[in-house]
Amino acid sequence: MSGRYHVPAVLSRPDVAGEGAIGVLALQGAFIEHVAALTEIGVATREVRLPEHIAGLSGLIIPGGESTVIGKLMVKYELDSAIRSFVADGGAIWGTCAGMILLANDVGRDQPLLNLLDIDVERNAYGSQLASFEEDVALPDLGIADLRAVFIRAPVVARVGPNVRIEARDGRGNVVAVSCGNILATAFHPELTADRRLHASFAKHAGQAAAAVS
Repeated sequence: MSGRYHVPAVLSRPDVAGEGAIGVLALQGAFIEHVAALTEIGVATREVRLPEHIAGLSGLIIPGGESTVIGKLMVKYELDSAIRSFVADGGAIWGTCAGMILLANDVGRDQPLLNLLDIDVERNAYGSQLASFEEDVALPDLGIADLRAVFIRAPVVARVGPNVRIEARDGRGNVVAVSCGNILATAFHPELTADRRLHASFAKHAGQAAAAVS
């Protein structure tokens, strides 16, 4: 999770962005960093706080933060069902850190989950925030090598379902990125570095997915 949290004062209309924008779930956590990363590479973006903010998006990012808080707010504002419908209709989704936790089927405790990825996740797998670290990881199937990955109270994938592809491991062999269809999950925070390759890859994939179902 990011050390900076941004909780919206009001649930208002999203920032102006047209059809095909990438949405960033903006309930809590490091959503501003993702918006900045997408804006930097010229991708239209929209902060998502209510179900109607999802309309017209090509992709959605669930940022790092406090997964329990984000999950409870998703349920409160009925975003959980809206996100499931978005994915069922072919929308692309990417969860980072807490977002990976929320996409999982099981995390070893009772909390709201989207159950969109057939994975089990171990929360805070590396220890407390004092154990945060950075290292380079490779996502060869996405054409990305030497991506600087920031791990902050990060999860790891403890079980991978048969239809889920492992995209990256850390230096200890832990699974830290997976994908299945239009769903991507990473245990680390690419938005906290200056490297925008993974954001560009996701935006490209989301656009292709949207075109395929239009």
